[in-house]
Formats: sequence, C-alpha cells, structure tokens
Amino acid sequence: MPQTAVLQFSLFGVPLVGADICGFEGNTTEELCVRWMQLGAFYPFMRNHNDNFNAPQEPYVFGQEAQAAMRSALNLRYSLLPFLYTLFHHAHTSADTVARPLFMEFPTDPNCQTIDRQFLWGSSLLISPVLEQGSVKLTAYLPFGIWYNLHNGQPFYSKGQYLLLSAPLDTINVHVREGHIIPQQDPALTTTASRRNPFFLTVALSAGGWAWGDLFWDDGDSLDTYKTQDYCYVIFTAGQSQVVSDPLMLNGALDELVLGGLQVFGVPSPPRYVLANGEKVSDFMYHSDTKVLTVTKLTLPMAKVFTVQWAL
Repeated sequence: MPQTAVLQFSLFGVPLVGADICGFEGNTTEELCVRWMQLGAFYPFMRNHNDNFNAPQEPYVFGQEAQAAMRSALNLRYSLLPFLYTLFHHAHTSADTVARPLFMEFPTDPNCQTIDRQFLWGSSLLISPVLEQGSVKLTAYLPFGIWYNLHNGQPFYSKGQYLLLSAPLDTINVHVREGHIIPQQDPALTTTASRRNPFFLTVALSAGGWAWGDLFWDDGDSLDTYKTQDYCYVIFTAGQSQVVSDPLMLNGALDELVLGGLQVFGVPSPPRYVLANGEKVSDFMYHSDTKVLTVTKLTLPMAKVFTVQWAL
C-alpha cells in the first residue's frame, strides 16, 4: 500500500516521499485516479507519473466531474503549502515527521497502533482517504478529542472511536485537531504566484478555547536559510477570544505579505463585534450550525504583531 511506504520512509528519516499517483504500471480507471489524486495531494512529495506504454492519466483526459474533484484536491494542497513548508522546516531542524502515523501522536491508544489507511500531517491534520472502489462513505478512526472538518468546521467530539463519514467522489475527509492553527494561502497556478497571495489562518479551538501554530517562511529558493538565519518565523496563539501573532524572526521575506482573513472553529456563540488591531471589522460571519467564525477582507501585515479579537 503506497501510503504505508510513505509513513515508513518518514520514520526512516526521509520526509520528502510519495508514490507515483494513479500508478506507474498498467492503466488506471477514472475513479481510481480521482481517489489517488485526493490521497496524493497529501503525499509530502506529489507527482502523477506512469510508464510510456500505458494510457495517459493526466487529469485533463478524464471527465468534467473527475477533473473538478482533482482540481479541488490540488487547490487544497496548494492552500496548505505554508503549513507543509513549516512541517519540512521542523523535519530539517528537529527530525520531526511530515506524514505521520497516528501511533506517534497517540502512543497510548491501542487502536492507533495498527492504522495505516489514515495518517497525519504533523500533529494537526488527519487525512482519511477512500481506498475502496465504489465507496461513497468511509469508516474512519478519530482519536480522543475534538476534530473539525477542514472544509466546513463541523466538529466531531470523539471518545476515541470509529465514525462513518460521507465521502462522495469529490471529497477527501480532512480534519483539524483541536488546539492547532494552520497557516494557509489562496492557491494559484504556480508556487511563485501563490506565495504572493494573502495568508489566512484556520484556528481550531480546543475545548478550553486555545490553539497554537507557527509559520516558517523564507524566499523559497535559497539554500541553508535556517543555518544563515535568513528566514522569518512567526508564532500564532489563540485564547481568551483572540488570535495573536508573534514574529520571532524577520528577514524581510514577509514584508509585502498580509493576513487576509481567518476562520475560527469552535466559537461557542455569535460574536457581538470583531476587532483587528483594535479597529472594528465589518466583514465577519458566524455560522450557528457549525460554530465557525469567518473574518475576511483584512490587511494585517504579517511582519508585524497583529491581534484579532471577538467579543461574545
């Protein structure tokens, strides 16, 4: 199973690894390729690749529905590149894993010891791909705690249990672990272009209302930036109804970039107002069914301390 090998290589100290998406030998099917592209979007190293003698398997050779599902998965990966880049920074500096088996985060949970059909990105994102032909539902294990659907913020309060999740062809289930903040950017056609887009944060509050995340950022091209200290490093914390940034290291790479918005999962009641650096914000929305606060149209410099508060 390709994802098992990806997890094994992570444990061997080789974090940049991935299988040939849609398969190298033999011809793929449309459904197989869609599901594999969704899974492959979360390989640390992603490429669609096959032998010269096999049928083409680029996304554009399939139908419109399949193309849309693949595009959605790729856009999700591109939006998560700041988070992925930061995970690779930690892999480089402290030998952390990028694609991570569940048992590494939950060593005392016996259910996690044999799971290889799901995996984590770092300690924050739980990826649960469909691996069975014709399946539109998925039985996935959620370790103890609150897990939020990354797509809509729907919370699952797990006691450490298997849940039956909806998984139509256009969907891969990804959940954010409580207590974590994920830095993202709007996707573009190239990484060069997407790196210029505004950032946004996905904040997954714990039951106690706190969360933490970080961002490593350099020019995206130079070597040894950590060794030469030619990089930016920002910590994000959430607590007491606010999100605060703390730039610990700055080199100019973030100077032209801004925080354009954020979404906060687990806000218990509708905010009366939202403040950004002390100024009232008009563009925010609260979804009562999922308890998600969304704030848009911000222009907060990433290279400076910022605070986003909401009053309950």
